[in-house]
Amino acid sequence: MAGGQAVRWLTTVARVRALTVHEEFHEAVRLQRIIWGFEDVDVAPARLFVVATKIGGQVLGAFEGGRMVGFLIAIPGIAPSGAAYLHSHMLGVLPEYRNNGIGRALKLAQREEALVRGIDLVEWTFDPLELKNAFFNIERLGGIVRRYVRNQYGTTTSPLHGGLPTDRCVAEWWLDSRRVEAIAEGRRRPRPSIVRRVVVPVHMADPRAVQAITADALEHAFRDGLAVVGFERSSEAGTYLMGTWTQE
Repeated sequence: MAGGQAVRWLTTVARVRALTVHEEFHEAVRLQRIIWGFEDVDVAPARLFVVATKIGGQVLGAFEGGRMVGFLIAIPGIAPSGAAYLHSHMLGVLPEYRNNGIGRALKLAQREEALVRGIDLVEWTFDPLELKNAFFNIERLGGIVRRYVRNQYGTTTSPLHGGLPTDRCVAEWWLDSRRVEAIAEGRRRPRPSIVRRVVVPVHMADPRAVQAITADALEHAFRDGLAVVGFERSSEAGTYLMGTWTQE
């Protein structure tokens, strides 16, 4: 994290702070292999964590006692407008520590530190077929989506990707918007009118076909000027809620 500033968020099981030493960076590398099952070719190396701390990025870890159980790394970017933002490259939590608020604590710490530096946008990518992640990004954090990228990373070695093209939605997290502020503070937020829905089934007999249909539907909505502004889950499907969005 820029300047080595320690940001701490408490969860029921973990404490979040900046990572600052090489041993911690190497531990984050080890966690990648456990969380995603990556082979060496797809692992973000320790030197990337070092560089992120030197160029205005963020490297955070979540700890239970002295054990790292999750991490986050973000690198700085420049938008076409010339505005600075952060690209949140990777966030992971060990399987046995999930569903305890650790991922959200890492993101809230990221938001706090970015706002201190005057940065109001964080972006990251996520798999639109990973419905739990979609719910987290959109409903639990307040992100919106206006872009879809086909096969962003090529084929990876992670068994979690199942050999599918790595299609990704680009989440935009406008840190000082009323939408995100309300969610961060636990308040209800107004939701724009929903004009279209894109439904993704939970049980996918043919994930490649579902991916292609989802890609076409989301890209069509984005071309029409719509954004993902909400997400609903049921036992049968996840539904992307599309509407108009303006930054406020």
